[in-house]
Amino acid sequence: MPSNSLTSVNDSLQSATPSDAIAVEPQQPSTSLKKDSSNISNSPERRWQESSPEEKVTQLRQTLERHTRERQLVVIQDFPDPDALSSAWAYQLIAQQHNIQCDIVYAGTLSHQENIALVKLTNLPAKRWGIQTLKDWDLSVYHGYVLIDNQGTTSQLMPLVKQTGLPLIALIDHHRTQGDLEAEFIDIRPQTRATATILTQYLQAGLLKLDSSISEHVKCATALMHGLRSDTNRLMQAQEEDFMAAGYLSRFYDPQLLNAVLQTARSRRVMDVIERSLKNRLVQNNFSIAGVGYLRYDDRDAIPQAADFLVTEENVHTAVVYGIVHDEDEEVEVVIGSLRTNKLTLDPDEFIKEAFGQDSNGRFFGGGRMMAGGFEIPIGFLGSFNDNAEYAKMKWEVFDIQIKQKLLRLVNPKDKLINTD
Repeated sequence: MPSNSLTSVNDSLQSATPSDAIAVEPQQPSTSLKKDSSNISNSPERRWQESSPEEKVTQLRQTLERHTRERQLVVIQDFPDPDALSSAWAYQLIAQQHNIQCDIVYAGTLSHQENIALVKLTNLPAKRWGIQTLKDWDLSVYHGYVLIDNQGTTSQLMPLVKQTGLPLIALIDHHRTQGDLEAEFIDIRPQTRATATILTQYLQAGLLKLDSSISEHVKCATALMHGLRSDTNRLMQAQEEDFMAAGYLSRFYDPQLLNAVLQTARSRRVMDVIERSLKNRLVQNNFSIAGVGYLRYDDRDAIPQAADFLVTEENVHTAVVYGIVHDEDEEVEVVIGSLRTNKLTLDPDEFIKEAFGQDSNGRFFGGGRMMAGGFEIPIGFLGSFNDNAEYAKMKWEVFDIQIKQKLLRLVNPKDKLINTD
């Protein structure tokens, strides 16, 4: 087995992408793990899927024209990735052409160093809104809300937003359809690799004419290029439409700015988590499984980075890394995990759903897309009290064994029990 040394870890991780947030897409109740969308075969969103890209552009333009001079709330997932951040920004700029003011918000945090650098270096206008912030904010100033790169299942803000009665104006996403959706405009393309590709197609179609002399346009194009690159594994999983979008963006983006984002150094805490994953990994049947213990809320994105690294090990085609993340502000603990695979016949979405199942409301604890997935399992009643070291250690051991048990029954289906020594 390879050494646990971290001497070359940083170099090996240069290609890792901050893409985990888009992989965790808990879904509504379903009776099948198959990839079909039969439950929406006669619904409006099915008709949106069947519309051509040209028709979608026309429909979006008409939708925006109906809401001119309004104010919209653009909600992205709690832990936004480059695809969500850049796509929301592009939508904001498109909406501005119709005198629509948009506020981009998320409830979680930016913990991946590339995401932090992207927002800081481009001045990307996304705001962190905690639950209390949303409760204190006067949402009556908004005429509706928009979901970009998510369908409302990965944002803590959604329950409060729905309580206000705000209408869902637009939903633009590339993940599989999740439950019944009602929006004035829906563009869901599960076969498209990145939401940034969809937004770039809107730009190409003339919803916003990019101008290389306008700094904001250049920075947004750079962010879209990063989002597209991130969700296509550095374009290695890109399709024709992604390359076409990248080709268009290449006329406007700033390569030096993008390089500055990509060269951002990893924090010591991230490297410590990677080291823990190396030390604790269990390799069976070409799967590498590692629990990394407790993490701070702000270090959540270290988990997918560790999975990105473990999957590069010789004779490993799939890596799963997980830990208990503690949110001190909300006093909530949750098991968060990431899956990375280079095995084409392994469907991360089906694997995670089969491994962890559903909660009492029928919602899956996780999901995935091509080559990546993630899961979030609330600890609930057993949360907190980590100031007692003995109790915290015992609690981690219980969850560590249980997660491994659920994973290994798929990795080694003939085994009845795992070895806990």
